[in-house]
Amino acid sequence: MRILLIEDEKRLSHFIKKGLVESGFAVDEAHDGEEGLYLAKEETYDLIILDVMLPKLSGIEVCKKLREMKKDTPILMLTARSELDDKLEGLNSGADDYLTKPFAFEELKARINALIRRSYRQVSNALILADLDVDLVKHIAKRAGKPIKLTPKEFSILELLLRRKHEVVTRTQITEHVWDYNFESMSNVVDVFIGTLRKKIDKGYKISLIHTLHGVGYMATDKKKQK
Repeated sequence: MRILLIEDEKRLSHFIKKGLVESGFAVDEAHDGEEGLYLAKEETYDLIILDVMLPKLSGIEVCKKLREMKKDTPILMLTARSELDDKLEGLNSGADDYLTKPFAFEELKARINALIRRSYRQVSNALILADLDVDLVKHIAKRAGKPIKLTPKEFSILELLLRRKHEVVTRTQITEHVWDYNFESMSNVVDVFIGTLRKKIDKGYKISLIHTLHGVGYMATDKKKQK
């Protein structure tokens, strides 16, 4: 999943980004409100982490402008302010959740997972397809009870496919959700990752769960492959 982090305290921003990347997220950074608003408008994100106190445009202004543009990306607002009125201002501007600094990184991750789960209308942190079970909190994938060792990018691709199981996911959608702003979209790296992922998920099983729809994209399904 891909996150936009808009935070002007660069040390804190780099700390958050490092932790999120290690947890399998793709992360783009912006250090002022104008840059953050531009990226949020032009790129596709699963979640935006937005600091309230930003140069050029405040987090409140950024949030309001995004909602006025009908951008429904989940927004988690960060602030050093703890007063109720400040929290209400953030939520009323269109934020989906509010986290007060300082915070534990594990709480940040839990709130991120909850917001993304809600945006995909899921009720738990487990993604299940046939005998394939993926735990999004522990980052564990199993098929028929057998653990599958995945790289962070493989896990992220599998997560996206399972969140949209039985639906076609294009190469563009995969790059938008799994890689950051610097990814070279013209490469064949997505096909390579899908090939490796299919071997890990499907090899040795009668039912294939990861399918390629040539010229269209990919699909995670236990139903008969569509032509």
